[in-house]
Amino acid sequence: MKEIARLAQARQQMTRRLNGRRSSSSLPATIELVLSRPIASAPMIAKTAKVTQRSALNLIGELGVREMTGRGRKRGA
Repeated sequence: MKEIARLAQARQQMTRRLNGRRSSSSLPATIELVLSRPIASAPMIAKTAKVTQRSALNLIGELGVREMTGRGRKRGA
């Protein structure tokens, strides 16, 4: 039961970031993917959201989740 409450809270926090976004934003697809899988890579997000890997890293940053490979920090913004 605690796990369900934790996931619901995480979804609520992430969906707050959708306010003021375009309706064609890739952020909703990214939120669903991140919540449905315990580990989601930037290439996986890029493929699902149909964006570049760099854009996927930007989406990860907007959500405030961590990119685990460390690749994101070594690329230009």
